[in-house]
Amino acid sequence: MFSLKILIVEDDPVSALLLQRALEKNRHEILGIADSGEKALDILAANHADMVMMDINLAGELDGIKTTEIINEIYDIPVVYLSASSDAETLNKVVGTNPSAYVIKPFNIRELNMVIELAIYKDRKEKELYKLNNELEEKVKQRTEELYNANRELTKALEKEREINELKSRIVLNVSHGFKTPLTSILSSAQLLQIYAEKEHPFKAKITKHTFKIENAVRALNSLLTSVLFFGKSDADKIEFKPKKMFLGAFVKEVLDTVNAGKDNDVKIKSELVNLPKVITSDRELMYQVFENLLSNAVKYSKDGQEVVFKMEFADNKVIGTVADLGIGIPLAEQNQLFERFFRAKNVGVVEGSGLGLSIVKKCVDVLKGRISFDSSSGKGTTFRVEIPVT
Repeated sequence: MFSLKILIVEDDPVSALLLQRALEKNRHEILGIADSGEKALDILAANHADMVMMDINLAGELDGIKTTEIINEIYDIPVVYLSASSDAETLNKVVGTNPSAYVIKPFNIRELNMVIELAIYKDRKEKELYKLNNELEEKVKQRTEELYNANRELTKALEKEREINELKSRIVLNVSHGFKTPLTSILSSAQLLQIYAEKEHPFKAKITKHTFKIENAVRALNSLLTSVLFFGKSDADKIEFKPKKMFLGAFVKEVLDTVNAGKDNDVKIKSELVNLPKVITSDRELMYQVFENLLSNAVKYSKDGQEVVFKMEFADNKVIGTVADLGIGIPLAEQNQLFERFFRAKNVGVVEGSGLGLSIVKKCVDVLKGRISFDSSSGKGTTFRVEIPVT
């Protein structure tokens, strides 16, 4: 028989003394004797007990049943009821508190010892079962979460595969179409050059004209290839932010020179540079993609004689670029698709393009940890604003 720390709750001093002697004879430690539920709770608040021997009828406002309910809620220790009553009404009240045992007075020592052992055994087994149930519930919860995550990842993978397959098909179609026109132009112009080269001065203007066509066609082809390669890297997660020191004035000049050299209409670019530092640290290639694509689009979708305003300023450790045009604008119903790959608004007409430029801009801005916004109305032009943090 193992030794337990036991609290006796009994309002009859004689019964309490007899119970104490019986328990101590079996080497149990008595924490105290309380004649009311209130005193019992005070003793438990100051001492650890392995078991409580509880009389049902007690002095004070709390009877044994109410006191047991409080003990079950706070301490979770086994309670053995002591009572001279065994009527159905009393037993029904007792069962509701899930007692560890019930002893009828008067009791003998042997019966008492057996009840105590069974009560402790029952309590330990219930706690072991509770622990096992909790562990099982946790494992089920964890496994359910793992299955959910696995299913979600599988769904994402299948969706990604579908998107990749669709993207591949669209790339093949668009690239094939994009190659066809400039290559045909290159071929026919080269054939004409061969003829004109046999003559001298009379065909100089024609030679110049077709040389210019070759240059533009090659530039368009190179731009398309650059876009395709960019998204190849993007899909493979190989686009990295590589900040380096760069001269901002030279950067702006390079972007403007490139866009001006490639335009085939009479659109002027007005640049406004405000408070720009001489040197910044950022990823030059990504910034170039952003502003070259925005300016090229603004020029391409403007009419002869119109003006594109390119403003770049520096504030709060950010390069803030604004590109505004008075061109064809973007229909309101299509603006939510603007940064999707291969998207081209319905009002672009015969103006050539791959629909990749703004997708590249958005991806680059994201890698640069910047922000891009726009305001546009069909037929009234578009304004893009880009904010890029730099050091």
